[in-house]
Amino acid sequence: MSDAARLLRLLSLLQTSREWPGSELADRLGVTSRTVRRDVDRLRDLGYPVEASMGALGGYRLVAGTAMPPLLLDDEETVAVAVGLRTAARQPVAGIAEASLRALAKLQQVLPPRLARRVSSLTSATATSAASFAALVDPAQLAVIAAAVSARERVRFAYVTNENVVAKRHVEPVRLVALGRRWYLLAHDVDRDDWRIFRLDRISSALATGTRFPPRVPPGGDATEYVTQKMYDTAPTYRARATLRLPVELARARLADFVGDLTALDDGSCSWHSVEDTIEYLAFRLTLLGCEFTVHGPVELVDHLRELGQRIGRSVG
Repeated sequence: MSDAARLLRLLSLLQTSREWPGSELADRLGVTSRTVRRDVDRLRDLGYPVEASMGALGGYRLVAGTAMPPLLLDDEETVAVAVGLRTAARQPVAGIAEASLRALAKLQQVLPPRLARRVSSLTSATATSAASFAALVDPAQLAVIAAAVSARERVRFAYVTNENVVAKRHVEPVRLVALGRRWYLLAHDVDRDDWRIFRLDRISSALATGTRFPPRVPPGGDATEYVTQKMYDTAPTYRARATLRLPVELARARLADFVGDLTALDDGSCSWHSVEDTIEYLAFRLTLLGCEFTVHGPVELVDHLRELGQRIGRSVG
């Protein structure tokens, strides 16, 4: 076993949550206790906080330090982390969306094919609650584009437009933005020589071209603010006003992060003033509550639900 391989093996042993006697580590690694002590010192030099305790029951263990050094993961742990990141990437969470996506891109880059196949199989077999995210994103596409953003590398992909037409795009990706329940890509369109915003759930066949581009400053200097403003400019939002035939605490639990204002009317019903969102999503959340409800406004929501009900009636009639 080479010195580097032995050091990695030692680190793998120490990352389990137990204390290792020096003699046991020496037996596991096939070296002397003196070599174990020297290897422990090398790990400390690399930033791993290895603690040693004296006495008959003493030994070595890895403790929490002031920084996060690289971790060694076995196959099962790697698959678990990758599946978790791919699932999280489909449903951006405020505050950690960008960091989770960076981690996913790094892991995808070094994942062996045999583990990549297992991750893909597990991800496709895992159901995602529609209530938590309305537009699912292919995590493989996310990883490709995230890596291109980081490397400032041009990307080609197929994109479904608002007119439901598939178009080919060639862009310089500048920033991924998690906004509400969707991922957006802010990019400079090479063919149109202008800024464009793309929904990630409408992107397919993303391919990095290998062509680098110089740094670009987003319009206004802030990509998130620009995308947010553009989305609000193009999509009108409303607040629903409704009576829900649910106890107020049950309604609060089912609405989760979309509560808005809830007021108990009696033991079995409550009034709801939602947070702002599109008519389509307000209707979606109402129908997911699994209860009777009466909508008091806005009129656009009433009309949309009436049309939706007629469409459903025709489809099952």
